[in-house]
Amino acid sequence: MKPYIVPFEHLKNSDVELVGGKNASIGEMIGNLAGIGVSVPGGFATTSHAYRDFLAQNGLNERIRELLATLNVDDIDKLTAVGAQIRAWMLATPLPARLRDELLGAWRGMGEGPEFAVAVRSSATAEDLPEASFAGQQETFLNVRGEAHLLRCVHEVYASLFNDRAIAYRVHSGFDHDLVALSVGVQHMVRSDLGAAGVMFTLDTDSGFRDVVFITAAYGLGETVVQGAVNPDEFYVYKTALRAGRASILRRNLGGKAVKMVYAEPGSQERVRTLEVPGADRQRFSLDDADVLELARQALIIEEHYRTPMDIEWAKDGGSGRLYILQARPETVQSRTGRTIQRFTLKARSTVLTTGRSIGQRIGAGHARVITDIKDMARVRAGDVLVADMTDPDWEPVMKRASAVVTNRGGRTCHAAIIARELGIPAVVGCVNATKLIADAQPVTVSCAEGDTGYVYEGMLDYDERVVQLDSLPTIPVRIMMNVGNPDRAFDFSRIPNRGVGLARLEFIINRMIGVHPRALLEFDKQSVELRDAIGKQIAGYAGPVAFYVDKLVEGIAQIAAAFAPEPVIVRLSDFKSNEYANLIGGKAYEPHEENPMLGFRGASRYVDPVFRPCFELECRALKRVREDFGLNNVQIMVPFVRTLAEAAAVTELLAANGLRRGENGLRLIMMCELPTNALLAERYLEFFDGMSIGSNDMTQLTLGLDRDSGVVAKLFDERDDAVKALMAMAIRACKAQGKYIGICGQGPSDHPELARWLVDQGIDSLSLNPDSVIETWMFLASEPA
Repeated sequence: MKPYIVPFEHLKNSDVELVGGKNASIGEMIGNLAGIGVSVPGGFATTSHAYRDFLAQNGLNERIRELLATLNVDDIDKLTAVGAQIRAWMLATPLPARLRDELLGAWRGMGEGPEFAVAVRSSATAEDLPEASFAGQQETFLNVRGEAHLLRCVHEVYASLFNDRAIAYRVHSGFDHDLVALSVGVQHMVRSDLGAAGVMFTLDTDSGFRDVVFITAAYGLGETVVQGAVNPDEFYVYKTALRAGRASILRRNLGGKAVKMVYAEPGSQERVRTLEVPGADRQRFSLDDADVLELARQALIIEEHYRTPMDIEWAKDGGSGRLYILQARPETVQSRTGRTIQRFTLKARSTVLTTGRSIGQRIGAGHARVITDIKDMARVRAGDVLVADMTDPDWEPVMKRASAVVTNRGGRTCHAAIIARELGIPAVVGCVNATKLIADAQPVTVSCAEGDTGYVYEGMLDYDERVVQLDSLPTIPVRIMMNVGNPDRAFDFSRIPNRGVGLARLEFIINRMIGVHPRALLEFDKQSVELRDAIGKQIAGYAGPVAFYVDKLVEGIAQIAAAFAPEPVIVRLSDFKSNEYANLIGGKAYEPHEENPMLGFRGASRYVDPVFRPCFELECRALKRVREDFGLNNVQIMVPFVRTLAEAAAVTELLAANGLRRGENGLRLIMMCELPTNALLAERYLEFFDGMSIGSNDMTQLTLGLDRDSGVVAKLFDERDDAVKALMAMAIRACKAQGKYIGICGQGPSDHPELARWLVDQGIDSLSLNPDSVIETWMFLASEPA
């Protein structure tokens, strides 16, 4: 007799046809990974035999087949009617008596009383395969208690195989309805309603970068994260460092976590309810570092067992504190990415209507279709921009029509984000109030090509789209590096052929990720009440003001360094000018007013100044942690705007005093060659440094006596001027003579390919270019000179 029920521990990954991908994977993990650190709640699965025997009753299968044969799934009204009819037939058909008896017997064997809670989940025989993503299309029921409730939920899970979204997805993905069967998993509940839950991936979901575990987390049951009902906390864990037992949390992003799903009160008609999260809990992370690392370790074990990137749901029991893996499936979008990359660039910008989390690194434009009730989703036409509070699988039949998706709620692993990636369209999620700020039928452009923040612009804007074949680039006689300031783009940029980062700017990290003047943090207790409140909002989730500054620097630097490891990443120490520092929170009280900040208190002069030195030492502390704690020894340090040999000596001594001694642990110190003195006395400056990187912007303005911020003389600014080239040539010769590194990280080669060729002819070691100019410059250098 064919089995109707199989305990999870008796299943393995090859049982997909019997119990579907999800349940087979649960059994695989319990049987093979429980002994090496992966904790999975137990339970059992119904089989595809039980489902097919259920359909064989009263000609149900034949009626369903005949009705589906008449269906055009792009007719939303007809799809809705057909789906409702099939589900009604299924719910009117009783479960086979044998199935009822075996279900209840297996269920009784799980519990220690009549009121223990289980989760009842679907597992389709075509789901969770590497070539498909059913993304929660069938029903899930949580906190299921009692025999009658269990049977009703199993029945409803069966019927959910013919939800509108599931029917449409199978048709669009080429799956025959008759060949897809359904298994039901019954699994012990984890009391994450008292703890936290979420989703994690063993790669970066936007770029496909493979050397991180990406974890999302929020309070309560994990459905809020999966559905996109909350903006969760996010963590990136660096696999290489984790395996080596080093510090490995690259990044923490504090989410809003406005609501949480918990068990309903006993005796209630509802199984779960949603509560607001207290403000104090929102302002802290839902997981501590130990939990993040433990989850990442379990994720690595799972990925190594399956030998493919994985999409994993997890939960933390708030009673016991234990972490559990609820299910795991192959990641189905980025893991299929080939050796090409698409690049989208806006030609112009307009008024920003709203912003949120960027999904998909693409650009889309169309007329906004603001949908506040799912019953109106048929209004979405091909090419529209779908704007909604959030989406769930019921929206999928119309999501494929959209050119972009915008939601009020959700994080990077929510339903809208997952489906947008799969469809290859941009999505901006977690905007909070997009449905109010965007008017129905308004022309908009959705840009996810500008970093971690996604923008919705007014009007349909022009943009460029191009495809780069990564395997077709010819050999050239110079190393191509990149200028990277935004850590959020580092994983994506690392896919472009490169030999590392020639300029990683700290200014972006300080301005965008920190936003507070370092002295205001060092002297936090001296600030006004209003300023302390403003700073308090910035530093939420961190141990204190100074810890926040150092930790955020560590995160930004480490993310860039990990993205490009083992290639060198040259990190330039902060080069804000006094007016830029003054614009940070609390900055005005600490910065002088200068008529020409470009030539004022900046670079090495600032570092060695007794007043600013404590701030500079925070940068040193962060760099030391990245190199030593994370093991990212590919980080090199670059000192900008060194005016004199005495400054060169002083700043290298200061670095050494802060644990960053040249030559120790492979540390190289590079000097920005951006003042005429640096080129004229290059041989002597090189006594203190391991090489130079030409800053063509400042070198040009200081050679030609221009203020590059002045529109009056801007037309005279040209890095190709003979005097500028003469100084660059001097620096190249000096470095070559001493066998030291010489590169360029200024704008010139990115803007002027002929200057890049001239620098190669002079013998420069590397060109560090803006990412959007790498391919064009590469191909230009590979071509024959005109």
